[in-house]
Amino acid sequence: MSGRMSTIGTYRPGSSALHRLPAGPKMALLLVAVIGVVLLRQPWQLGIAALLVAVLYGWARIPWRVAVAQVWPLRWTIVVIAAFQLWLADWRAAVVVCAGLMIAVAVAALVTLTTRVTEMLDLCVRLLGPLRRVGVDPDRVGLVLALTIRCVPLLVSVIDEVNQARRARGLGFSLVALVSPAIVRALRSADAIGDALIARGVDD
Repeated sequence: MSGRMSTIGTYRPGSSALHRLPAGPKMALLLVAVIGVVLLRQPWQLGIAALLVAVLYGWARIPWRVAVAQVWPLRWTIVVIAAFQLWLADWRAAVVVCAGLMIAVAVAALVTLTTRVTEMLDLCVRLLGPLRRVGVDPDRVGLVLALTIRCVPLLVSVIDEVNQARRARGLGFSLVALVSPAIVRALRSADAIGDALIARGVDD
């Protein structure tokens, strides 16, 4: 599964109704869906919600491996949260909290999988347009969001490459040996991005 982490939140071209739906309505539906999941209090209700999300993934023709990759990074977080819920409450609370978190992440990921980044950024710029009067630059905010979205998979790729290099050298696992080279490569990438922005006149 670790080799497929680059698929997290990456747009997948398609012709489904979800792909054709504009970014605005999709973001509104995402908000409603997340609020709805938070309000669910019974395991069977969350089971129905999970089934609906699975149907939507199928409707959008998202491969099951890609769908699983969206929630796979949560596995250890889910284990910790479930343990705390079992200790503080009971198994029902553990199921409700953990399932709600996974469903919310899956729904959000479905939006990013079926919506081009440019569409989401254009929506953000339009929504922030009225704030120009108070000094907010929507275009600059859009640029920051674009860089953030681009850097997440870039950082995942850097960590994966460093980890593969460690394995190729036959070295045992070491947090320092993994984190230090990853930080150095990430900083070099950041410098390259900064130089590119300065070359294009974005120097603030």
